[in-house]
Amino acid sequence: MFKVVDNHCLRDMCEKTITGVTSRSAPTVTHVIPGDNGVNALTSLDDRVYAVRYNKKEVEIYDTAVLTLERRLPVPGISHSASGIAACPINKCLYLSDWINPIIHRVDLATDASKKWSVAKSPEGLSVNRDHNVLVACIGDKKLQEYTTDGRLVREICLAAGMGSPWHAIQLSSGDYVVSHCGSLGMVSIVGVDGGLLRSYEPSSSPYVGPMKGPRSLAVTKHGDIIVADKGSNRILAINSPLTRAHLIPAPADTKLQEPRALYLDETRDRLYIGEWGGEYRVIVLNNLSYII
Repeated sequence: MFKVVDNHCLRDMCEKTITGVTSRSAPTVTHVIPGDNGVNALTSLDDRVYAVRYNKKEVEIYDTAVLTLERRLPVPGISHSASGIAACPINKCLYLSDWINPIIHRVDLATDASKKWSVAKSPEGLSVNRDHNVLVACIGDKKLQEYTTDGRLVREICLAAGMGSPWHAIQLSSGDYVVSHCGSLGMVSIVGVDGGLLRSYEPSSSPYVGPMKGPRSLAVTKHGDIIVADKGSNRILAINSPLTRAHLIPAPADTKLQEPRALYLDETRDRLYIGEWGGEYRVIVLNNLSYII
């Protein structure tokens, strides 16, 4: 089931300046999908949206046109802590990370056949890079690992000391990586292929935004801007590519976010999918993101 939100009740698409701070009006909400447990991760491929929820050993599959549930895809052997998900348009498969059992599961979307391989400790967020390999952030060992679609390790990046535990990583067009770090000091950083810190977002440069309290999933726009699910602050942030400025992506007045953890950006449809860990465990679909990012 999903709820269609009346767009007439939303704020106008414009920018207002209040006490010297630019306040960006909210995008529109087209769908709200409730659930029965927290949303761990989201992805999309070929007119389908895929969601993984906590304590579920399956993937929920939705049609992108109407966002109704088509089916639930069981993943043999996965634990109740399936944490990350990513889709590969070339290999036509899903990748899922199993946090308790340090394993990546690969599901062939044509046949539903699955295979798995072991990875470093506590794998969380997943992404697919420009070489069509899967990139996994392993918070337990504080490293990033890149694997081919058949499970062969291509690269292992041990992060430099002091950067915290990596939650999600995406390879940028430059070859470097944007990484969200969980822990007492939440941060988003850019690291090189050697794991060294190149730069990080400093909240002091955007004082009205303030520090992050639990950054989780990331998305990167075609212009290189970075979108962050700041779970602990109940908000979504957009950070520019140099990591010098950030602003809030506002939710409509009647859509208060509750522990947003999962993100998927679909720039073709100008949509941002947001999965909540708290409240009603919703998947919220925002439209018209190009106006505010």
